[in-house]
Amino acid sequence: MTRTRQLAAIMFTDIAGYTALMGSDEQKAFELLNQNRQLHKPLIERYGGRWIKEMGDGVLASFPTVTDAVSCACALVQGCGKVNGLCLRIGIHLGEVVFEDGDVFGDGVNIASRLQALAPPGGIWVSEAVYQNVANKKDISTKLVGEETLRHVREPVRVYQVQPMRHKPKPTEPDAPRNEPPKAAPPKSIAVLPFVNMSNDPEQEYFSDGIAEEIINSLVHLKDLNVAGRTSSFQFKGKSTDLRELGLKLGVSTVLEGSVRKQGNRLRITAQLINVENGFHLWSEKYDRNMDDIFAIQDEIALAITEQLKVTLFGKDKELITKTYTQDAEAYELYLKGRFYISRRGGYTLIGLQNFKQAIALDPNYALAYAGYADAYLVCAAYGFFRGKDVMQEIRQAAETAIRLDSSLCEPYCSLGHYYPYFEWNWAESKRNFTKSLELNPRFAQAHSLYGLAYLAQVEGNFAEAERHGRIAVKLEPLSAIDHADLAWTLYYARKFEEALAFALTGVELDPYSFLSHRLAGLCYMALNRFEEAISTFKHLVKISNRHQQAVNGLIWAYCSNGDVEEANVLMDELKERAVTEYIGGSYVGLSAAHLGDLDTAFHYLEQACDDREPYIIQLNHSPSVPALLREDPRFQKLLDRIGFPK
Repeated sequence: MTRTRQLAAIMFTDIAGYTALMGSDEQKAFELLNQNRQLHKPLIERYGGRWIKEMGDGVLASFPTVTDAVSCACALVQGCGKVNGLCLRIGIHLGEVVFEDGDVFGDGVNIASRLQALAPPGGIWVSEAVYQNVANKKDISTKLVGEETLRHVREPVRVYQVQPMRHKPKPTEPDAPRNEPPKAAPPKSIAVLPFVNMSNDPEQEYFSDGIAEEIINSLVHLKDLNVAGRTSSFQFKGKSTDLRELGLKLGVSTVLEGSVRKQGNRLRITAQLINVENGFHLWSEKYDRNMDDIFAIQDEIALAITEQLKVTLFGKDKELITKTYTQDAEAYELYLKGRFYISRRGGYTLIGLQNFKQAIALDPNYALAYAGYADAYLVCAAYGFFRGKDVMQEIRQAAETAIRLDSSLCEPYCSLGHYYPYFEWNWAESKRNFTKSLELNPRFAQAHSLYGLAYLAQVEGNFAEAERHGRIAVKLEPLSAIDHADLAWTLYYARKFEEALAFALTGVELDPYSFLSHRLAGLCYMALNRFEEAISTFKHLVKISNRHQQAVNGLIWAYCSNGDVEEANVLMDELKERAVTEYIGGSYVGLSAAHLGDLDTAFHYLEQACDDREPYIIQLNHSPSVPALLREDPRFQKLLDRIGFPK
């Protein structure tokens, strides 16, 4: 038995979010673990370190000097940017340790392990002994975190955060969101997690989700409170996530979580407000009420949050918090179902559409139900479930009715902002309504995202301003696959293909079934001449979308770009056969015909798309998906003139 005692720099690393990933996608978790191993081993060797052992998703290594350990840690953090989904926490301590039979023991190991556990995702936390050795290194910046009391360590440890000096990426590297340690969350900030459905009926999930969403909506207007967006908060649904990690990802200091049991007309709702830093409960309550009391319960929870977080209520804030949009509990349930289903996209949107319609039938004065009805029809038309000309009147009437009933709502103005460019080609009204929506609620991520994409990028070609709004949306909803995909689309129009791909792939990581994210990734691969990857991406999208027409058309474009014309023609024949029994959008098929070199057929379909008021037709003005052969044909400019884009 060989035992030696010596001074060494001990480094612990751990994959942030690995446990949750293992629970949701075991295969992906194992692949990530292997990529983590491939990143660590050569870097540890390069900096003169010793690989001690691997513990689950963690790695323990030792180094002869502190500089080597910290330099290796910085290289690891930077290397994470090249591995999709990999984000490390790292802790380093310098101390006397015992090496015995290939393992290492001692307080130095324990302290490094505790520092790693406390570090934020993407962060490197070191002890003061390490800091003293690297404080003057020009390629490394440090800042004091504070004193931490570590488990099984007698005295508090002074902790510092190390940040490697970053270099600008090469032109071929995507300028994507990086794994930089996030800023401290404001004290008055909250994420409302989806409530747990404790009912025997899993179909009641819409109700538990809906309660959380309504509490978010009542709080988001408060200027003195930062509220994490609904989509980002709901990313943690059903996952056992460390509260500290959740707080860092969402930039909040508190979390509201709860549960709902609904049986007939009886409700049992529990709610608790938790400090994410220490896990302490700031407030908790249990409600045993009837369904008719649901609005009062939501008001009480929202007001309790403002009281516990000492939120200042200005002007009509209290009125906004307790505002009830319907007194009909059944209509309210149908509204919650509608929102639940349209957030799932795809065919579920058709179910949501019917739920909103039923809610309106029960309460014709329910403004939010009309706004939801307009949004559902917009999404259905965008996905090709209906001809635009067949539903445009329904969309406009629903949104305008919502505004007539309650002009303080931001949602219907956003719906109209989205409606006018896609269906009426009315650019001025689009801009006016998007602007009004953002005036009413500057934190409405959907309005930022759609204003950037559907108007500024696709209509005006103002890509810089479009990107600014897209980035605001991502900041407001950092875990929303849809907002990442919309920003990717904007960057794609701006010909920033590497950046667009990075955001699209982040969207895929956030939601492996995100139709938009996969689609944008495929288009970006095509633009970058990575045709095999484009084909693979669109094949996968065709499969997971049940051969959605937009996915099939994307695969046709990818095949044509790669010279696989026979494969493309087989798919084109499929779409023509399907057009006998279902609506197939002319704008997509028109582009497919153009990619196949058949311009007469292409213009036939594109003119039909204009007649049908297909939403996608306005995207042709700036889209890189338009083949040069089509764009150079004189008929193409006539088509654009017919639409009447602003000069």
